[in-house]
Amino acid sequence: MVRSIVGGLALGLIGCGGFSSADSGTEGGTGAATSSTTSPSPTTDPTAASAEGSGQAGSSSSAAQASSSSGSEQDSSSSTGTAETGPYPIVLAHGFFGFEDFAGAGFADYYWGVREDLIELGELDVYTPAVDPFNDSTTRGMQLLAAVEAVIDETGAQKVNLIGHSQGGLDARVVAHLRPDIVASVTTVSTPHHGSPIADYALLIPGGAVVDVLVQLFGGPLWGAIDSSTSLVASMEQFSTDGIAEFNKTYTDAPGVAYASIAGRSDNELAPSECASEDAPPFLANWAGVTDPIDPLFAAAEAIVDGGILSSIPNDGLVRVDDAKWGTFLGCIPADHIDEIGHLFGDGSGGDNPFDHLVFYRNVVGYLRARGL
Repeated sequence: MVRSIVGGLALGLIGCGGFSSADSGTEGGTGAATSSTTSPSPTTDPTAASAEGSGQAGSSSSAAQASSSSGSEQDSSSSTGTAETGPYPIVLAHGFFGFEDFAGAGFADYYWGVREDLIELGELDVYTPAVDPFNDSTTRGMQLLAAVEAVIDETGAQKVNLIGHSQGGLDARVVAHLRPDIVASVTTVSTPHHGSPIADYALLIPGGAVVDVLVQLFGGPLWGAIDSSTSLVASMEQFSTDGIAEFNKTYTDAPGVAYASIAGRSDNELAPSECASEDAPPFLANWAGVTDPIDPLFAAAEAIVDGGILSSIPNDGLVRVDDAKWGTFLGCIPADHIDEIGHLFGDGSGGDNPFDHLVFYRNVVGYLRARGL
């Protein structure tokens, strides 16, 4: 039983990792998106953006435009802005198990196709920095901070918008806490802000120190960011009940930074009460009646997160909905932990679920742009 759960955990956590594309890296693991002004035609199906988050990620629309009717088309001009005001550069922060160019493959992209899609919408500055794949968010957050400072230097922008999936959201909170002067917003997607029961379970399994040594010895060829400080155990300790309590006490929200969170729900759960939000923008509210079948990859992990046979706690296979809430909770998407970033390798959400992660991230960026960020 332990072996099967550990195996499922290891595979499932790949969905928490960062696979920044090889061509996205300048020094420090960041890379500027090249310009393109092509914008898709607006659509009206449930996957289309509407109102606050039109899918026109290159829009520089005002907050007033955000109150327009569902499915309306926003200005698709490129998001150049000025150095002093928004729209600000977008930094996509990856999660646990991250790699920049896995085993030198040169094609593995964590946010599958997202950066390229945003480029086509006219987003000129999209960055995908890579940090240590296995470590706590204090360590990873400092690495992300260095990357953000490099973006500021490169672009001349005053601030950035941080979008973090899974542990990447915790890393983003570290950056915002330490340097609120260069962070406009932190938007998290299925981030375990209140920990994970999987971590508590994993820490009961002996041999953590041995695992760290093996990761350091054999992980280097696969994950370029690995060094002697890399620690899988440190990550698990942070996600534990005690570890996350200490993290939240240390890295408090910074005044002046806009914090928002989105959760994922799978296993055919609708979770109307857990996902309810008075602040839900239409691009999330429109998913209320759509379900997602859990990927078999998460069978073991979901059994733990779900709370057992007689329990049904809404989650995405790794992170519970309630544990993903931080700042302004915007609502849920019908997706498991890897559907949220388009994996495995763009294979779709499964079943009849029409969730499209590319449109989702267009909407998230559109939501920020509508607020002048």
